[in-house]
Amino acid sequence: MTGVNRHAGPPRSPDEPPPPPEPTYAERARTLVHVADTGSIATLSRRHPGHPFASVMPYATDEQGRPILLISEMAMHTQNLRADGRASLLVTQPDAVDALASGRVTLLGEARTLDGADRAAAREAYLARHQNARYWVDFEDFAFWRLALRDVYFVGGFAAMDWVDAASYQAARPDPLADAAPGILEHMNRDHADALITYARAAGEAADEAQMIGVDRLGFKLRLTTGDRRWTARIAFPREVTTADDTRRVLIEMLRDARARAERT
Repeated sequence: MTGVNRHAGPPRSPDEPPPPPEPTYAERARTLVHVADTGSIATLSRRHPGHPFASVMPYATDEQGRPILLISEMAMHTQNLRADGRASLLVTQPDAVDALASGRVTLLGEARTLDGADRAAAREAYLARHQNARYWVDFEDFAFWRLALRDVYFVGGFAAMDWVDAASYQAARPDPLADAAPGILEHMNRDHADALITYARAAGEAADEAQMIGVDRLGFKLRLTTGDRRWTARIAFPREVTTADDTRRVLIEMLRDARARAERT
């Protein structure tokens, strides 16, 4: 049953406010695949039939988020794919501090070689992501492959995981802040640690320390610390943002409002 979160937390009380809005799992999966450029591919071993064979795999994506691979005929995973195209690609959140609490996505499908116009488009997309590949991209023993998706499994951290059907994943788009997010996080954590604590407390989270660990068009996520206790909290933006400048303006407004509410109490 696609769309049902089988690993949700305990039921919410009817009196509790709704959780802050978040992008869909399809959008979050597309965003993660967009920001990363290397995953782990699992193919079916020819040497040991029935066993999965995993290896490192740089990739690019096409306009539908399908992985594009540039691989040599000498590679073991290529030999496996020639015999059986079924494969999966695991992509994990870059620079994750806690791997189990961070995002990852598994893309399942069948890998197929690309020719003609498809190969030309794949070459352009791949070299835009992996410039060093220009030294071997035209070697005769290298070919472009694309993973035709059958299904997608997304994990956003603890208690956030589910299947995403391939059509929903391919129709989604990466979050508009995906490329700006690292800079926003670095700036906020370096220069505005006090503001992050203020945001947390305005949201009812009494914390002594706060670090911004994620941001998207609908809000941001904080890692909070008080003594030995550590937890995370998501805080919604009052309106959707699409650029770094939009984010800066909204964060300033939120800080001003939070401080004004604190003064009145």
